[in-house]
Parts: sequence; structure tokens; C-alpha cells
Amino acid sequence: MAPSKVLALAGGVGGAKLALGLARILPPERLTIVVNTGDDEEFHGLHVSPDLDTMTYTLSGWYNPETGWGVAGDSFETLAVLKRLGADAWFNLGDRDFAMHIRRTELLRSGMTLSQVTVELTGRLGIEHPIVPMSDQPVRTVLETDAGTLSMQEYFVKHRAGPEVRSIRYVGAEDAKPSPGFAEALESVDAIVFCPSNPHLSVAPILAVPGVSDAIAAHTGCRVAVSPIVGGDAVRGPAGKIMGELGAEVSAVGVAREYRGLCDVLVLDTQDAALSDAVAAVGITPAVTGTIMQTDEDKIALAQRVLQLVKTAE
Repeated sequence: MAPSKVLALAGGVGGAKLALGLARILPPERLTIVVNTGDDEEFHGLHVSPDLDTMTYTLSGWYNPETGWGVAGDSFETLAVLKRLGADAWFNLGDRDFAMHIRRTELLRSGMTLSQVTVELTGRLGIEHPIVPMSDQPVRTVLETDAGTLSMQEYFVKHRAGPEVRSIRYVGAEDAKPSPGFAEALESVDAIVFCPSNPHLSVAPILAVPGVSDAIAAHTGCRVAVSPIVGGDAVRGPAGKIMGELGAEVSAVGVAREYRGLCDVLVLDTQDAALSDAVAAVGITPAVTGTIMQTDEDKIALAQRVLQLVKTAE
């Protein structure tokens, strides 16, 4: 039997994949998915929430399986016209994607919080599991690089994660607080799952919100993380590159060190089984299984393994 209530912390494509697997197993009342909003930015006057959108499109079945982000079968006519009209349109937004951002911005300007807007939008797409922003206050991930100070999207999209990262700040975090749904989940869940998301760009912004790290550190239920680093690099994205540039070991052991004190069990991919002892030496119990999620069956299988680990620890 699965644990009573689970809180999943997620960002990016890897996080959305595992969240989908968990949502296929757990009913809505037993799963809360908290999503990073440090990537949020304004484009063309619209509030864009890339990680919330990736999660929403994934759980609604709208996502593009070729990219992991955006809407399947989308067109880009609006972006093309914006470019022709002289707009700085380096951030790819599809036409259906634009509709999401237009509606989100309308609702935010009407006085609704990001949490309330997310409930409205996900409900309209038939999603029953709660997808919750980490905070209703703005927190922005800012990277200091050899190319200057860059927002997350400038670094990741405009510069294709090329500049060397020297430090990362989460601007506004000190004035933020967990969203109501996040705060409630931190107090009521039986287990916490760190999805295989970038530790610095997806998970750390969530942990930077005051009170979150302390609450997770004090949590008495099982805390399981899935390593986003497999075979010495990220499954996708710049997580491995950033870890190395910031002086961390680019391996599951490096991930274990990032989550020391916040995690009880770290799930390693089978090809990293030899790192189990080193992970254990960090003070985190290793568990080995296949973590590469190429199909929905893979996502469900990994989610089942994570929930088995949680149940065993209870």
C-alpha cells in the first residue's frame, strides 16, 4: 500500500516525468506537486511560468514528447510575426502556449494569486492532482557568469547554457513565503520526494523560500530523492555542467551531498550502482534501479519504486 500523502518537489522535464508517474499511481488527495517558479519571467508583456507549464502540459497530456516542453503540434506564427515586427523574440513560445500565458496574465492582473491562477488553469485542462507554485511571491534565479549577470532563461535559452557559472542567487527569496498549498503540504504529508530535477536551478529555488529547508529537515516521514545525474552527467540539461563549475562532484555522490540533511534515501540509476557505498558515506541510504524515463511505463515504474522505498521506511 502506498503512503497516505506525498509531496513531490519538481522542476523541469525530469521532474514532470516522475510527477506524471506518481500521479498515475496516487489519487489527487494523496499527492501534492510543488513546482519551482524561479524560472518565471515576463515576455512580450506576459507572465510566463516555464516549469509550471511543463508540469501542466505533462499531466494534461498536451506536452510535446520530442522536447519535453511546450505543446505537441504547436505552431509558431505569432512568434514569427513578432520577430518581423522587431520584437526580441529569442524565447520560443508556441501559439497555443501563448494562450496559456495570456490567460495567466489576465487572471494575475485581476488580483488572483499565482496559486489561484494555477488551480484555475490546471482545472480547465482536466488536471485533478494539485499543482502548486512554490510561492506566490516572485523569486528569480539569477546566475553570475563569465558572460555577466543572467536570468535563468537568458542563461539556459538565449545563451544555451554556454557561459561558465560562478554563483547563483535566488532574488526575492528572502521576502517570499511558501504558497498556501505548499505550506499545508509541508505540515500534513507522510513523505517527501525530490524529483530528478536540477539541484541548483529547480530544487534550490524552492529550498531558498524561508522555512522550507527547516521544515524538510525536521520532517519525520521518509524523504526520497532521485538523482538527476546518471553516469557522470545530467540525463538532460546543464545540471552536471553547473555542478562542476561550482566545485561539486558531478555524480550521484555530488547530488547526495547537495541533499545532505534533507534526504533519507537517494535513488541511483543501475549504471551508478558502484557509487552506493560513497552515497552511504554521505549519510544517505542508496537505492539502485533504472531511472531513465523514456516511456510512460518507465515513469510509472520509477514512481512505484520510489513509493516502495517510502513504504519500507515507514
